[in-house]
Amino acid sequence: MPSFPSAIPLEHITGLVLAGGQGTRMGGADKGLQLLGGQALAWHCAQRLQPQVGPVLINANRHLEAYCALGYPVVPDLRLPETEAFPGPLAGFAAGLAACQTPWLLTVACDTPHFPLDLAQRLAQAAATQGCPVAMACTPPEGAGSDRPVLQPTFCLIHASLADSVRQFVAGGGRKLRQWAAQHGHCLVLFDDGQAFYNANTPEELAWLQDMPAPHK
Repeated sequence: MPSFPSAIPLEHITGLVLAGGQGTRMGGADKGLQLLGGQALAWHCAQRLQPQVGPVLINANRHLEAYCALGYPVVPDLRLPETEAFPGPLAGFAAGLAACQTPWLLTVACDTPHFPLDLAQRLAQAAATQGCPVAMACTPPEGAGSDRPVLQPTFCLIHASLADSVRQFVAGGGRKLRQWAAQHGHCLVLFDDGQAFYNANTPEELAWLQDMPAPHK
């Protein structure tokens, strides 16, 4: 278990935009390259993430030249034994941690361009104060009678010491992010604005996102 400082400088965090999926619900289109206001979703996410962290990377597995043209280093999924193509977000975690040169990695999903501007700050504060190697965002409960927060597992701050853990979990067939996180001390950070985590999985949701004003917090 790593030792934790009382505060985590934001320059000690590498940001990673996860754009390595198949885009199944987007009709197989490369989701991170779909346009919002004339710019790729992955670009919007990288721009929103950049002021919050130190270096910024993009995890992608297709159209690598197009992603490189967005102006950020691109890291494909690691080629691990016995894993299929597009094994999921944890493969992006593994790739990001392998490329990360800072003590922490913060991941965001490429289809969620309005995530909070204080995402890194609040996750870092929780990880430092609670001594957790994993801090994950969550939003208020949905539906009448529910008291369980909604996890936003792809918005996750991870200590670099867990690189081997993620890689071994994926290589062993693990795909569920929450199952991996449960193996380690982790904390949840509640963000009150659930709309900030609205994600465009389908063409219809992307069209709706076009008309959605970006939050300022």
